[in-house]
Amino acid sequence: MWHRRVTRRDMKTTRSDELLTSARAVIPGGVNSPVRAFAAVEGDPPFIAMGEGVHLEDADGNRYVDLVGSWGPLILGHAHPEVHAAVVEAASKGASFGAPTEGEVRFAEELCAAHPCLEQVRLCSSGTEATMHALRLARGATGRDVIVKLDGCYHGAHDSVLVAAGSGVATFARPGSPGIPAAVSALTRTAPFNDLAAVAAHLSRGDVAAVILEPVAGNMGCIPPEPGYLEGLRTLTREAGTLLVVDEVMTGFRLARGGACERFDIDADLVTLGKIVGGGFPLAAFGGRREVMSQLSPAGPVYQAGTLSGNPVAVAAGRATLGLLDDALYARLEDLGARLEARLRPEVEKRGQSMSRLGSMFTVFFRPERPTHFDQVKECDLAAFGRFHREALIRGVYLPPSQFEAAFLPALLCDDQVDAAADALVEALDIALRPVDGPRGA
Repeated sequence: MWHRRVTRRDMKTTRSDELLTSARAVIPGGVNSPVRAFAAVEGDPPFIAMGEGVHLEDADGNRYVDLVGSWGPLILGHAHPEVHAAVVEAASKGASFGAPTEGEVRFAEELCAAHPCLEQVRLCSSGTEATMHALRLARGATGRDVIVKLDGCYHGAHDSVLVAAGSGVATFARPGSPGIPAAVSALTRTAPFNDLAAVAAHLSRGDVAAVILEPVAGNMGCIPPEPGYLEGLRTLTREAGTLLVVDEVMTGFRLARGGACERFDIDADLVTLGKIVGGGFPLAAFGGRREVMSQLSPAGPVYQAGTLSGNPVAVAAGRATLGLLDDALYARLEDLGARLEARLRPEVEKRGQSMSRLGSMFTVFFRPERPTHFDQVKECDLAAFGRFHREALIRGVYLPPSQFEAAFLPALLCDDQVDAAADALVEALDIALRPVDGPRGA
């Protein structure tokens, strides 16, 4: 019942094709965020017309089970009635004020009550802003300039973290994009994920303001921390007088109500949140220990601001979403993830590939062994993943269009939908792994 009704095999030009042509004339590459262009997979992107529950529908009327969920925020699926009602009520009172509201105060209280590392929090509008402001705060609070990030962890598109690894453990990073000054990237050092010795080498210089990481990597596929790794980072940073910044933009309210910090008992100095906290709207936050957060303007000297920070409509969506995230929902997400893994992992491994899952995050990796750091992810057969993605799409399963991105399960999936999705992914896997010059398609 999930099979696409219209595909590029069925007709020469689709509505999505027409929209993409129009978009390329007025938007660079035709998209407003690069990964949406489907450059890393086969075919062009469908243009989405609507979402309902666990499904997306594109401009040609094709329906998909959505395992992207707007890249993580839609833990409750699309257009949840209670979230929708909260948004409509808030919007009816005004879209934005640029002034304090009761809603943002209550939301901040709820965030601090839910997350074990938050004593104070400041709202902003995107995960990029949250990590950018958190790193500025870390530098201001410590009086140091250097930060350490981990290869394959993504913290938004600002200059300090949009970098590529240097040539060795003790080197500074290289600009990850034209337009980033070498002088800026020289203040960032990189280390492999799950490698404590590399971080220790950087910290030994005594000039590192912060180590920032995704506690469970989701931007090189789903890669959990190795046993002892997070505890080791906390020990190293504390001994070095360095702040530990845990980027929970993806894992916050995804892996538990208190995020990865609750799940792994991480004692972070600063935490960044996004995605789920906005309930699908542009909303994010950063926060942590009171003594660090008190350095922010107007309480302290570190400047940070935003016209739309604490936007009342986004806050209403976030509060409605968080109000629905109870223990039963997280237990359900664990059950869904375990069910998918039980059906899919044996089939993946039987075909010589690997799978990683934690909670409701998962990735099928096109390499025999599950990777533990970014260099291993780069060894994956990216062409085979591109074919796998296209065949899954044809079978009505919407996956992230990159080997380097985690997929997400929405809590509203039913068991039958999980089973059908697993079957569709196995079919897609079989076709993706056929010799390139052999028969293709279904």
